[in-house]
Amino acid sequence: MLTLASKLKRDDGLKGSRTSATASDSTRRVSVRDKLLVKEVAELEANLPCTCKVHFPDPNKLHCFQLTVTPDEGYYQGGKFQFETEVPDAYNMVPPKVKCLTRIWHPNITETGEICLSLLREHSIDGTGWAPTRTLKDVVWGLNSLFTEDFRSKVDDYIKRYAR
Repeated sequence: MLTLASKLKRDDGLKGSRTSATASDSTRRVSVRDKLLVKEVAELEANLPCTCKVHFPDPNKLHCFQLTVTPDEGYYQGGKFQFETEVPDAYNMVPPKVKCLTRIWHPNITETGEICLSLLREHSIDGTGWAPTRTLKDVVWGLNSLFTEDFRSKVDDYIKRYAR
């Protein structure tokens, strides 16, 4: 599935045997983001929650993919929610951009599909925002957690505590 991985291997092979300028001109440089994404996508696919599916419309563009979350418990059980993820060039210093494509009422998703999840914020008041140590796996698990029963109980606790 990861066709970019074969490109990276081919490029690494050319590094060791570059004897002419034409060989280096004919190969396109692979960005740091793309090298990170090859590793992270492989890790993500190996550790994907059972309620999530990842789809790459173009297997050569690992920086653009779609995520489908199908909760198997709680308030959103039986629903199917689509997210579009774009990983910017400055990744992993900045978080991926995620948008919900499915119209839904959710306290953390706006009508236009913007996601309120602290790990997707570049700067967060509580210190749990994006950090270069986070990965795509963290993003997917975070989006999945928006639909779990544990999240629902936290919202209920918050409402009971502060909505007096």
